[in-house]
Amino acid sequence: MTTPIIALVGATATGKSDLGLDLAERLDGEVVNADAMQLYRGMDIGTAKLPVPERRGIPHHQLDVLDVTEEASVAAYQHAARADFAAIRGRGRVPILVGGSGLYVRAALDRLEIPPTDSGVRQALEADAASRGTQALFERLRDLDPEAAQRIQPNNTRRIVRALEVIELTGRPFSASLPKREFVSPAVILGLSVDRARLDERIDARAARMFEDGLLDEVSQLLRHGLRDGFTASRAIGYAQSIAVLDGESTLEQAVESTAQATRRFARRQESWFRPDQRTMWLPADGTDRDALLAAALEAVERAATRPTEADSADVSERHTGEWAP
Repeated sequence: MTTPIIALVGATATGKSDLGLDLAERLDGEVVNADAMQLYRGMDIGTAKLPVPERRGIPHHQLDVLDVTEEASVAAYQHAARADFAAIRGRGRVPILVGGSGLYVRAALDRLEIPPTDSGVRQALEADAASRGTQALFERLRDLDPEAAQRIQPNNTRRIVRALEVIELTGRPFSASLPKREFVSPAVILGLSVDRARLDERIDARAARMFEDGLLDEVSQLLRHGLRDGFTASRAIGYAQSIAVLDGESTLEQAVESTAQATRRFARRQESWFRPDQRTMWLPADGTDRDALLAAALEAVERAATRPTEADSADVSERHTGEWAP
């Protein structure tokens, strides 16, 4: 019996990192990160990245692979994560994917064709939208790809531009490249759920602790390495608020509250991303009994390993259409 790839998903602050370590110890596994912000070197405190001494000697992959001035690419991540899976399997160990970035989890696990991008084409379409209006571009999309037009809001310029970009570059409808919920290799997805009120308490405590642990100093250091030039990194939750403090545009107390509030909103979005996937087996993680949680996770993995994987080929839900593009 071969243990499938194990993916631990769910909202931030649900305990994914700790359970990932516990599973890795029990199953002789290695962890592959699926948190987009933990890809960045130096972004440690604000992303709740496990320090090396706390990783229990377990190898971790896809951490600290980008400078803060670089832009994360879903296509590059997909290639690298799958290479990690193969290498871990080659060592006779179990890959354990851990993180709350839904798009990255899908890219690693599912049959997902990522269409190409071209900055020139995209800029031309954005200029067209600015001069003629988003509605004109939407009408063009409706003529070229009615299915995609049904799934995209007529005023969502970014998604309309992306759909037209894909059509121009591939000669195929954008809707033809939408992802399916179908594993490329046997896998099991375990979701950790926490009561919303308790999760909010955890998030509030984490936000305060990050600033107490030196987030402002971390951001100050990153600014010397070009953080402002990183479109994604500089806008990450906690980092944008820290920059505002260092620039004199916010108080520390305001930054803590703003970070907690933004994280709570982000947690809701994570839940709405993962919940529709019927392949996910949800485990309650409200309590403090880690042994019971580990036992439940191991039981779910064993059940998945002893039955054929049934792919759910349904299209990704409408509210995510366009979000997965790099």
